Amino acid sequence: MTWTTQPRSEAGALAVVKSGAGPRLLLIHGVGLRAEAWNAQIAALSGRFEILAPDLPGHGESTALPANASLQDFGDAVAHLLDRPTVIAGHSMGAMIALDVASRYPDRVQGVAALNAIYRRSASARKSVQDRANSLSGAGTADPEATLTRWFGNEPSPERQACKDWLIGTDPSGYRSAYTVFASEDGPSEASLKALRCPALFLTGALEPNSTPLMSEAMAELARNGTARIVEGAAHMMPMTHSQIVNRVLSEFAGGCSS
Repeated sequence: MTWTTQPRSEAGALAVVKSGAGPRLLLIHGVGLRAEAWNAQIAALSGRFEILAPDLPGHGESTALPANASLQDFGDAVAHLLDRPTVIAGHSMGAMIALDVASRYPDRVQGVAALNAIYRRSASARKSVQDRANSLSGAGTADPEATLTRWFGNEPSPERQACKDWLIGTDPSGYRSAYTVFASEDGPSEASLKALRCPALFLTGALEPNSTPLMSEAMAELARNGTARIVEGAAHMMPMTHSQIVNRVLSEFAGGCSS
């Protein structure tokens, strides 16, 4: 799989990679990345679905939100793409956004898949992300090595290098705005999970130390039509590192929601 840049269309303030035809599947990436983080899913699933993969505000080629933007502001930016029934899948912060959109725009969302989603961080994990958020100046690019080591370890790989390039290339103020939201949130409320009308899939890696299997299982238990799936041998960047199984699970889920 290559992680080369793809052409984009403009959709309001968002730049969007569009591919394929059929039922719609919207893919939302995480902090510091861009639409190309979903290249493996775009390539595999566009034969069955119309894929929309936006750059989050302040990432890639999308216009940034104000510095004090909230999770709901990110969700509203994405919701502008929902001009017909859509299955939404989000990764990491993208999962936060996907769950927010599914909760607040239930008539537009046929199903929601939350990949590597956090839910009720431990005290130490909460302090770690808040300390990192407080350290970001918004004026310069933060050293990505610690993040890359958490995601991939120290071994070089095309996936690691692609993420390094994206993290370095992200607008510092856009990154700070998004990461501040990511650090301040602690996952969806119990009430919003219980109120979800659509099917909900919670998918994470067995080796994920931050968006743990227990978190996905807890959210799935609360959602009335929730399912948890754990990918063996995978950690945080499983859409890239374990794309075949992620593609299969997403295809089955989205196909079932849109049939």
